[in-house]
Amino acid sequence: MKYKDRDIEFCPTDEIKDFQNERLQEALHYLAENSPFYQRMFRENNIDLAEIRTVEDLVKLPFTEKKDLQLHNQEFMCVPPEKIIDYITTSGTLGDPVTFGCTDRDLDRLAYNEKKSFECAGVKPGNKVQLMTTLDKRFMAGLAYFLGIRKLGASVIRVGNGMPELQWDTIRRLEPDTLMCVPSFILRLIEYAEQHNIDYRHSSVKRIIGIGEGLREQDFTLNLLGSRIKEKWDVELYATYSSTEMGATFSECPNGCGGHVHPELIIVEIIGEDNKPVKDGETGEVVVTTLGVEGMPLLRFRTGDISSKITGKCACGRYSYRLTPLVGRKNNMIKLKGTTIYPPALNDVLDNTPYVVNYVVVVQNSYAGTDEVVVKVGIASPLPFDVIKDLKDRFRSRIRVAPIVEILSPEDVNKLNNPANNRKPVKFIDNRKNRSDNPANIRSTANSFK
Repeated sequence: MKYKDRDIEFCPTDEIKDFQNERLQEALHYLAENSPFYQRMFRENNIDLAEIRTVEDLVKLPFTEKKDLQLHNQEFMCVPPEKIIDYITTSGTLGDPVTFGCTDRDLDRLAYNEKKSFECAGVKPGNKVQLMTTLDKRFMAGLAYFLGIRKLGASVIRVGNGMPELQWDTIRRLEPDTLMCVPSFILRLIEYAEQHNIDYRHSSVKRIIGIGEGLREQDFTLNLLGSRIKEKWDVELYATYSSTEMGATFSECPNGCGGHVHPELIIVEIIGEDNKPVKDGETGEVVVTTLGVEGMPLLRFRTGDISSKITGKCACGRYSYRLTPLVGRKNNMIKLKGTTIYPPALNDVLDNTPYVVNYVVVVQNSYAGTDEVVVKVGIASPLPFDVIKDLKDRFRSRIRVAPIVEILSPEDVNKLNNPANNRKPVKFIDNRKNRSDNPANIRSTANSFK
């Protein structure tokens, strides 16, 4: 996985470009020989692969979308079933999950990806990483992190998600220096520590690597969630972005100025509303082409995530481009009272309101056909002030507009967060009609290996 015996991320930009062009050729020929779906795509669109020589030529190819994975799942598989070592599922847009099959080589690639990502975040051999993600339920995330930590030569402590009491008992007994978890869970850990007189500020933990939730604004300053954690607990904070489809992770380095791409694993395009690449630094949809995947590689896959690409050498010495914190998901964009917002902006307010136990955001069509946002909030007990007014003031100060607020019991909200047969907690429900993806599109909060 090296280029001329050097880490490609630290090579000059022109070398990275040449390297990716070579890897792209390998990926295209592999798909042409092994993928029933892409063989059909190339044939039906009269694609001459000889004309696709560089990353810039990718614009000549159609996109792959989540609905393609849903409708033609098995056609994406490039190897016979006996070569599949691990089966993974991720959420689809039409209801049922999408299956991914990983070969032995794919698991090695996954381990390499996470090794590089942990190294980027400053983890070294000898560090202890407490893993607060599940390894079961066919998720990729926990498995990927375990493989990466093992390959790096650090120690992994597999605790799983939730269970603040067990997390603190593990921290006390095994003294990890790094936590890997969903950032908002850190606030629960802090709350538990304060309630039980645990001196968390002087614990062994020095670094937290966040998954599934953003920690920074577009200018790389900490957002409300990141700021609240940092104010309480002076630890190093690192944000990551990843997904099952990509099989790759964009991790911050200690400079905290964007998630670094691993050029040997993935090609990233940023696409505008006209479906054409935007200029570097401009916001658009993240479109990825996987490199080195054997079981189920993807070509020009539309992630639906909105970000921008940063070029230029990072202070850490890497020349590989970076991605800014996600703005949101394209299909989840909301137009509320003339203001364009994405669910993460609403989550940021709610996650940082102390008395909010849990919540779900519902967007639906109003009587006039515009977007109507209803925030259903769980409150543990009556409060001595107007909760609805306070929440609306918080929204206005953050996003300039306020949604409809409904107060429910935490138990009722929990039922909405965890519907039957759903694999992930739900914080956003899209009930708008005439949506391009799904008339009742339910999204989970997790971006990490979703």
